[in-house]
Amino acid sequence: MSVDGWSQTGLWLAVLASGFYHGINPAMGWPLAVANGLMQRRARALFHALIYLAAGHVLAMFVVMLPFALLAIVLAWQREIQLGASVLVIGFGVFLLIRRRHPRVLARIPPARLALWSFAVAIAHGAGLMLVPVYLGLCRADDMGSGHLAAQALMETNLRMALLVSGVHAVAMAAVGGLFAWLVYRYLGLKFVSRSWFNLDVIWAWSLVLVGALSVVLNAV
Repeated sequence: MSVDGWSQTGLWLAVLASGFYHGINPAMGWPLAVANGLMQRRARALFHALIYLAAGHVLAMFVVMLPFALLAIVLAWQREIQLGASVLVIGFGVFLLIRRRHPRVLARIPPARLALWSFAVAIAHGAGLMLVPVYLGLCRADDMGSGHLAAQALMETNLRMALLVSGVHAVAMAAVGGLFAWLVYRYLGLKFVSRSWFNLDVIWAWSLVLVGALSVVLNAV
């Protein structure tokens, strides 16, 4: 496999890994799926809730990447845009490390509105922002010619890539989160959640800084 092939493979693995990570994190909503299943006393309700959580998450990913997809058509500034996105991710990670409290507006969203809740939480935690440097790496178009038609083709390609990255990431998140939700619902019970609740906020913030820093280093090579 060529160097570019390995690079693309690594970026897609990063998309999957971040999805798995989001799925493990209780803050992304899998306990709500457990609660939904227990309240309705059927496993189908659990998986139904996961669909809404995944829908909100994928929409949040796409909305965050959309501006960068449009900006990426400016071929002359492609490297600068990717560098700026990396710095933005680092800055948001540092902000989360300094300000630990979650936005109050999240508490005002009824948990029953799972898609809206998932969308708001993903935006507030910078879940989509983490994917931006990875996404821009997948959208590199150094070999594309100039001109209006090339820019139009690049924009269409970038938008499709944004949807694909969002979808792959959300599927990975829903799969891992769904596994945790099913194990708690079917075997472990709510006592497991109350006794072993784990807060990944600090790790989450540092992971944003790490992703942004790696993107800056790779962009400088």
